[in-house]
Amino acid sequence: MGEMRNAMLRQMRLRGYSPLTIKVYLQHMKDFSRFHKRDPRSVGEEGVMLYLDLVLGKKGVSLSYRDQAVSAIKFFYDKVLGMPLVTKRLPRPKKEQRLPAVLDTDEVRRLFKSVANLKHLALLMLAYSGGLRVGELVRLKIDDIDSGRMLIHIKNGKGGKDRYTVLSTHALGVLRAYVRCFRPSGWLFPGQRPGSYLSARSVQHIVSDASRRAGIRKHVTPHTLRHSFATHLLENGTDLRYIQELLGHKSSKTTERYTHVSRKDIARIVSPLDRLVSDAGGTRVGDYSSPFVVKKEKRAAGGDHA
Repeated sequence: MGEMRNAMLRQMRLRGYSPLTIKVYLQHMKDFSRFHKRDPRSVGEEGVMLYLDLVLGKKGVSLSYRDQAVSAIKFFYDKVLGMPLVTKRLPRPKKEQRLPAVLDTDEVRRLFKSVANLKHLALLMLAYSGGLRVGELVRLKIDDIDSGRMLIHIKNGKGGKDRYTVLSTHALGVLRAYVRCFRPSGWLFPGQRPGSYLSARSVQHIVSDASRRAGIRKHVTPHTLRHSFATHLLENGTDLRYIQELLGHKSSKTTERYTHVSRKDIARIVSPLDRLVSDAGGTRVGDYSSPFVVKKEKRAAGGDHA
């Protein structure tokens, strides 16, 4: 599949696909080719359906992974081979309705306090300060930090879009200390190889290690800081439309999911159990003098069993 792979790579680059999307699509087509072991032009619709059913129907394969595979195969047959009819009827997996994991403000503080490395601290604070995707974070250049207007300039973000997001005063202070100490040039967070930027995998390890040291039991990833940024803005009263612009979401529906994890309005709701105890004359939490707690002597006399 050498020539076809190169043709697919060229088509994706011409359309401005991100390096990560290109890598994922090529891997899916490599797996597809290994499965059929023949020219993809001879596979046809039934062969594609068979691959999706047998390989991607396995237990444990996520819906998002299957959706990526469908997208990669559709792109290949439509844009590279010019055979759109082969994949015209391919079904899309049902979208997973999962709420994003979010840290509370105390957990964010603990996360930052657990980081001793100045470069790592500047990295994580910038991620949370502006709600950056990990790919946007590692590709920042020194000139993208606009300290005069307190903005971060995101260039060529998801979908090839540029945008601005907010820069925290505290994050700027840590960032300046980092720059004075490490003297980066070009990329704000350079990688080990000359001229390269820090890899997304390295950032994932940094976040994971910091989370473990902070004693946070939630599964924390770089994207968790982005989710937390959006949720905390919403809880502080920021209009959803502004949050959408800061995050670079194309659709407002994507941003609206943060209303489901925000405690802004949920925290105002009183549990019916608390109302029940209050109406019955219960006292403060902690002394176990609720009218619904059975006295020890009564429980012993009645032979009550838990």
